Amino acid sequence: MAIDKALYTAHATSTGGRVGTTESSDGVIKMSLTTPKELGGAGGNGTNPEQLFASGYSACFIGAMKAVAARQKLSLPADVSIKAEVSIGPMTGKEGAFGIAVAMAIHVPGMDKAAAEKLVAVAHEVCPYSNATRGNIDVTLTVL
Repeated sequence: MAIDKALYTAHATSTGGRVGTTESSDGVIKMSLTTPKELGGAGGNGTNPEQLFASGYSACFIGAMKAVAARQKLSLPADVSIKAEVSIGPMTGKEGAFGIAVAMAIHVPGMDKAAAEKLVAVAHEVCPYSNATRGNIDVTLTVL
């Protein structure tokens, strides 16, 4: 599904693939990329696409939770946190292809668990990352 109008467009350039660099057009992000040992790489002091995806998805999801809470006139604690896991591995039934899966543990201090679960369910419908991944990868959301 397409968007009606771009409100913001991020720009980044990566070189070298999993062993290279990535940099945003404004220079705020300028990072080395390394392949994790678990994927046959050397590991090291760089990041990788899965870490970047986990960071982006979890931050965006908190933004979606804030937007939903504001619309519903709910008070959302400032210290909401999400621990995101992005796993990569071979896809079932697609020889040579790899896929990812996401699991997010959502902590909403001071909010009733049932209310937090309802908020998370609506945020999952609003979040652009959730909309981009829906039907494409497994996403598990757990309210702690």
